[in-house]
Amino acid sequence: MDKVFTVSILGCGSRGHYTYGRCMSEYFADKFKIVSVCDIDQEKIELAQKDWEIPEENCFLDENEFLKEKRSDALVIATQDRDHVRMCVRALELGYDILLEKPISPDEDELYELLEAYKKYDKKVIVCHVLRYAPAFLKIKEILDSGEIGKIVCIDWLEQVTYWHQAHSFVRGNWRNDVETSPMIMQKCCHDLDLLQYYADSKCDTVYSVGALTFFNEQNKPEGAASRCKDCKYIHDCVYSAERLYVEKWKKDFDWAFDKPDVDDNARKQGWPFNVVDLSRPITEESIRRAYENSQYGRCVFDCDNNVVDNQTVVMQFENGIRANLTMTAFTALPGRKMTFHGTLGEVEMDEENDYIRISRYGHGTRFLSIKEILKVAINDTFGHGGGDLMLVRDFYDALAGKGELGTTLERSIESHLMALAAEKSRVNGEVCKVHKN
Repeated sequence: MDKVFTVSILGCGSRGHYTYGRCMSEYFADKFKIVSVCDIDQEKIELAQKDWEIPEENCFLDENEFLKEKRSDALVIATQDRDHVRMCVRALELGYDILLEKPISPDEDELYELLEAYKKYDKKVIVCHVLRYAPAFLKIKEILDSGEIGKIVCIDWLEQVTYWHQAHSFVRGNWRNDVETSPMIMQKCCHDLDLLQYYADSKCDTVYSVGALTFFNEQNKPEGAASRCKDCKYIHDCVYSAERLYVEKWKKDFDWAFDKPDVDDNARKQGWPFNVVDLSRPITEESIRRAYENSQYGRCVFDCDNNVVDNQTVVMQFENGIRANLTMTAFTALPGRKMTFHGTLGEVEMDEENDYIRISRYGHGTRFLSIKEILKVAINDTFGHGGGDLMLVRDFYDALAGKGELGTTLERSIESHLMALAAEKSRVNGEVCKVHKN
């Protein structure tokens, strides 16, 4: 019988509770037991306490009180970006093995501080670069490493944020302002940058980046629009209206079908992004309308305190000579990544939105693979991030149990963060930037 590891969760929001907590309590209940939680929001604590039957004495609203002692074998840290390193270093001191939500931190000194603590205390730290564990993305690595397309020369990469996700998370939501969290290129694209250096199999040498907050600002606010959607004459016309993005989207799954094809309608209505806006259980039309009307999610997207970009392009030069272009944009109808790897003997293209991987060998024809079929063969589930959320938690367990190694190291995770910080510096200063100091 497998050992059951006890787990504490620090940060009981969407990722802490409904992703990692749910993975552990529902999919791997024979491997993990959640025994303690901490969050600054009493309502979130009560939801976690109810779902996992946690005793009152193991529920905390104060981080310092929670971190006075070790309360379990492992710890999930799923708080805000600028809290991570402080909490993680203290957790390492206490002897925890840690599942750490990304991004780690937008502060370069903090990244090295965590790396030093990690080496000092010799505990496991896995950063949630979940796409590293998703079957389709692993298949790409397998194809590239096989040599079928020869040596990679350059990579073209498109990250489609989508119009409604930008409005939800990066205009109205918790990641709207880089003073409070981190630059957009880090928070949304640390997955992409991590994968790029994984596929290139090289550190990045230099970056050049351009981008801006082009649309979601006061200059584009329609004439006569109110500061809150509930009071606005455009409430049923504006595509970014909270009434449309939360209530109407809750009622009808528009612009989302390819992302959650196998989720039944009731489960969808209780999931993300609705469970972020509305903490009621179950969520109803009335409760989600009431929630947005009385929260940050009901603000006009042209009248928020957001400052992160809504489009950005990064050109990268890797130390081994490979070049890559990454474009991130809010202005797409559907989510999903599109990428093409150009090699000396062929090319590989992956298109999440249209469910295919195309492998073309020069002079030898083309074949296609289905992303959905790859996922079904691997784990027969579509839980989140193309199966990456589940596979990450599975690999975390195997590492704790001594059955395998983590899919990536803290050093490699930090590499993608350094790339993001250099890209943001380049965007702001208009210059080519080195990724590493030395």
